[in-house]
Amino acid sequence: MTLSIPLIDIPFDLRHTCWFCAEPCDAHFEYHANNHTSHPSLSVPACKECLKLAKQHKLTSIWECQVAVKDELMRIYAKHLAIGINWTEQELIDSEFSCKVFEGFKKSGWMMYLIARDRVNAPSWPIVIDGVPLESDQVNSNFEFDGVKYPSLSKAISHYSETLGLDKLFLQAVVSQVGRARFGYAVRLCRINITSNKRVKQEVLKDLAIEQGEELSNSTWF
Repeated sequence: MTLSIPLIDIPFDLRHTCWFCAEPCDAHFEYHANNHTSHPSLSVPACKECLKLAKQHKLTSIWECQVAVKDELMRIYAKHLAIGINWTEQELIDSEFSCKVFEGFKKSGWMMYLIARDRVNAPSWPIVIDGVPLESDQVNSNFEFDGVKYPSLSKAISHYSETLGLDKLFLQAVVSQVGRARFGYAVRLCRINITSNKRVKQEVLKDLAIEQGEELSNSTWF
């Protein structure tokens, strides 16, 4: 029988609020802990977009998952965030855009920027389960490998995926199985399987799960 995943305690004023980005939500993301996770399995409120991203970027803790989701939001809404770099609200108001396309940008551009900015900057409330707080490992989110320091494990995965042409989601899934301490092994394994199809990669993950003595919980890794 599958045990239910406990939902973290939600402050009264944050009901129906996404734990990742503070947008309104009506869903939950279930994080299944494994041998390399510093906390028990748990679920957090999540909006539809963050739920999808979190399922693809679990990594080895809910806090690393949170960093990865924020990184993805920044990537997805890079153009929206750039509005605040290139313009001020008053400059948009005073702009002389006249065609329909630019007129729409003039009216909604700043609002688009504010929404994207607030989602990326939104702080997640501390994780408490049945009144018992969990100590966050977010302060230790920096990751160092092969002499290079990365702001997060997620950034290191992105860097190696882009540099070596690796399947990013597959590398994330492997790291989730073997742990951040075996990052080099995960990269080598992905390089060996760089041309493998989805079925072969799923078999690799199943073998790793058996090696770790746990069930494969990330079957929807891509």
